Amino acid sequence: MRGTEKIMAGKYEALREHLKNCKFAEFELTFAKIEMIIGGPLPKSAYTPQFWANTSDLTQPQRKAIAASGFESFLISGSKKVKFKRL
Repeated sequence: MRGTEKIMAGKYEALREHLKNCKFAEFELTFAKIEMIIGGPLPKSAYTPQFWANTSDLTQPQRKAIAASGFESFLISGSKKVKFKRL
């Protein structure tokens, strides 16, 4: 793993833990709450559905963290919110 990939993977580790410990089957988080959880800003690409897409390509650290927690994610159109749904 290259240096920047390792940093990005670590950035979303807190989100993975948060989701893993969540008792709800489905819930929403605002971008502000996600940024609080990860301890920093989300990238501009987080405003696109592709960032949160549930694909088999787990090279993106946020996708890997979400999948590892047993959830899938969906950007809620027109808002700064993400819906998480337990698999």
